[in-house]
Amino acid sequence: MKSVRSLARWAGYALAALPLAVARAAARMRVPRRWLREPIRRRGITPLRVVAHSILSAGVGLLAWFLALLAGLGFVRGVAYPLVAANDYENSWGGPTLAGAWAAHAALGVGLLPVWLAALAGLGALQLRLIRRLFERTGPAWPIPVAIAVTIGGVFLFLAWLAQV
Repeated sequence: MKSVRSLARWAGYALAALPLAVARAAARMRVPRRWLREPIRRRGITPLRVVAHSILSAGVGLLAWFLALLAGLGFVRGVAYPLVAANDYENSWGGPTLAGAWAAHAALGVGLLPVWLAALAGLGALQLRLIRRLFERTGPAWPIPVAIAVTIGGVFLFLAWLAQV
């Protein structure tokens, strides 16, 4: 149970990254200390580093919110399958009966929630490494290119999702 709460805290930090991207530097440093018990020390923060963190953190934060949207859609569509998508259940997963299709979609909608939570927690961990690299100037340099790659990948994921909607 403790690990689920810990994952939820990290996922919450990933979702908080988007509004924090436009907050003052002091607020950005305070949130990891309070939510994650990870203090961030101020070491030569320049305006350029603050702007870089804003851009990278906002990109990763937008992806986190998009993943949360997909998780919510999957959960609601799975649990409420007969109400939202039961027009062709003979050919859907779990068919040919409505009960089988509903059970299959509900199992996927509920069963994938831990996967979505873990993905969001991973983005929260990336956010922490990013602020440490840019504000503390400690740790490896990999969070910066990873944040860029994750943001670009998130744009492609969003465009692919938009094309199939």
